[in-house]
Amino acid sequence: MLKRTIDDLKILGGQKQFEQEKPVGQIHIPDRSEFDVWMKSVMQRRYFTNHGPLVGKLEEVLRERLDVEHAYTVTNGTVGLMVALVALDIKGEVLVPSFTFPATVEALKWAKLTPRFVDVDPRTHMISRKTVEEHINAETSAVLGVHVWGRACDPEGLQSLCKEKGLKLIYDACHGFACDYNSTSLARFGDVSVYSMHATKVVNAAEGGAVVTRDDALAARINTVRNFHRTPADVEVEMRMNGKMSELQAAMALMALGKLEQNVERNKTLYYSYINGLADLAYLKPAYLDKNGKNNFQYSVFELSEDCPLSRDQLVTILRAEGVYARRYFYPCVHRLDPYRDAHNATSTFLPNSEALAEKVFQLPSGAQVSLEDTKAIIEILRLTLNNAGQVAEQIKDFPVCEAGSQ
Repeated sequence: MLKRTIDDLKILGGQKQFEQEKPVGQIHIPDRSEFDVWMKSVMQRRYFTNHGPLVGKLEEVLRERLDVEHAYTVTNGTVGLMVALVALDIKGEVLVPSFTFPATVEALKWAKLTPRFVDVDPRTHMISRKTVEEHINAETSAVLGVHVWGRACDPEGLQSLCKEKGLKLIYDACHGFACDYNSTSLARFGDVSVYSMHATKVVNAAEGGAVVTRDDALAARINTVRNFHRTPADVEVEMRMNGKMSELQAAMALMALGKLEQNVERNKTLYYSYINGLADLAYLKPAYLDKNGKNNFQYSVFELSEDCPLSRDQLVTILRAEGVYARRYFYPCVHRLDPYRDAHNATSTFLPNSEALAEKVFQLPSGAQVSLEDTKAIIEILRLTLNNAGQVAEQIKDFPVCEAGSQ
């Protein structure tokens, strides 16, 4: 439907644009006939877990696709971070962004490490050598960078810094499938990287993750930590867990990897529909896209400028009313959450760039459940709203705002 005036907005009494909500998650569901073939093969073998043939095949495919010597599948990305951190056998403080999912930091706590929050670059939304270096002290043992929105987190700068200072470099690459930096796989940077295969990611195993490294000794420790049962290949580690991926998860992941390029191209089409359709719109700016790297385009992220009469939360509330399930990222920053809030004396000046981004960043729908026509309708809603931002703001000033995908 075409919305001509602000009275056509659902929040002001108009008709809802989408009866079936448009999500931000990828949610690439395999073809049912293909799914049945894979599931039947698992049932026939009666081999469901404990490093089955599909898990072995998936790890082989990951090593090839990510151009890395070792790849170990795990239950999910968070477990992957926990496994990687224990396998590194480090102590003390780890420098980490607060502008990330809480799971990134919770993995540090689980591994008995102390997170030390550092600010991000306001342009890239990620930590860098420049934002990290001044925080290194005698207690620092590692840096945990996060590849946000499929963009590379200063791989050259952080790698050279960690080498100079004798620190380990871990990458949360949960956004990073099908991404690279200067034609080099993100998996080849740092000591270890962790990928996610959650249903909302471009590679969908329903739940799943992978821990990858180029280091033979570290690989042996990773393989040991993720297994609660003992094998002849074990090495000595401080803790172990049951972090193994099942055959059913591996089957889902293999199906997804078979269509990865197709899904990335779809994401790219939707992403540039937003970029081109919103390019001349006041108050709105797309998140930085690094032209030095390949991207999976699974995140269509924008910043709402501070001078807009509408707040980011008000804008997302307007979109939600239309069935556009936009969400804010990463709000609030992790240092604003328990148990970190009191420990780190979270003031408004503590991490100014992270705090500012958390108030203005939001993601628009993309992925398999969103069509090109859907993006055009969403663009028209945004144009109508922001071109009349002052009027809309006045009319909804007393309306409650939705939670909008807070942490």
